[in-house]
Amino acid sequence: MKRKTLITLSILFAAIVGFTACNSDENAGEATTENTSASSNDKEVHGNEVKPGDVQLTTPLNQDWVAAGKGMYEIKCQACHKLTDERIVGPGWKGVTERREPHWIMNMITNVDMMLEKDPEAQKLLEQCLVRMPNQNISTDESRQLLEFMRSNDGVK
Repeated sequence: MKRKTLITLSILFAAIVGFTACNSDENAGEATTENTSASSNDKEVHGNEVKPGDVQLTTPLNQDWVAAGKGMYEIKCQACHKLTDERIVGPGWKGVTERREPHWIMNMITNVDMMLEKDPEAQKLLEQCLVRMPNQNISTDESRQLLEFMRSNDGVK
């Protein structure tokens, strides 16, 4: 019983830390967004669906994107995802670029709601992890940088 309580509290703590870290970054980005696009009061739509032909993988990796993706991982993703195959709150990232198509990964990052609504694999992950991935307000370009970092993590040079 004590072990179950400890595990539950650990998951809750990780989720709170992740949401707190995510929330402070979102607020910082909102000020910039308001200054650059003050013309619309409509609800912001996050990202267009990334189609299979939209992503062009390169070898060697773009090291600037890898570095940018690593920085974003450390700020927005690390609280819930490890770089190994170990699950914290969300699944570990080791081997993700070998298991999933690039457009699937980018859509999961930028269009969480759409993926959980339509994609059976995303729905299975939600059932396994029991915590819905929060919308991090990550652009398509930023998700491409995260993808490049994931590829680097999986050993692509």
